Amino acid sequence: MASGRLRITGGSARGVPLVEPRGVRLRPSSGLVREALFNIIGSATDGARVLDLYAGTGALGIEALSRGAATVIFVESDPTSARAIVQSLARTGFPEQGEVVRARLPNAVANLAGEFSLILMDPPYDATEAPETLVAAAVLLAPAGLFVYEHASRYNPPERPAGLTLTERRVYGDSALAFYRRQEAE
Repeated sequence: MASGRLRITGGSARGVPLVEPRGVRLRPSSGLVREALFNIIGSATDGARVLDLYAGTGALGIEALSRGAATVIFVESDPTSARAIVQSLARTGFPEQGEVVRARLPNAVANLAGEFSLILMDPPYDATEAPETLVAAAVLLAPAGLFVYEHASRYNPPERPAGLTLTERRVYGDSALAFYRRQEAE
């Protein structure tokens, strides 16, 4: 059900409330963090094929669609959350551009095909499998792509996981964003 609390912060669907699943404990990216993220990455969403891992409410992926992404694959294990993402895609006018894959991470990564120009990963801050998911999903990043990992600010993310290089980290209170690019050949 939409509470009106979680809204798209920019682009064509700016201000549209997202469906927030009842009975599911989530920590969606705050509007401040989402807005900062998309201001930092700028035109990286233009025509992008996006992967939203630990999708939750779908806020990151739908925000990418609102700002010009071509398609988004949302990976979410909780059935209530997955249904809410489908409803939010319809509400924001993107039902054809989004696909929800209901599966657990990191195992689901092996079943995804192709390369993504933008990968967004926002796991629960206590998810012990998050580093393993980061490594598993790194192979799906296109050569000029960008991988963004939202994590607890008290956590230091790995600097060079699986061929990626940490290029920047920004802190917003309890949350932080780690930006990765493919490692340059040495």
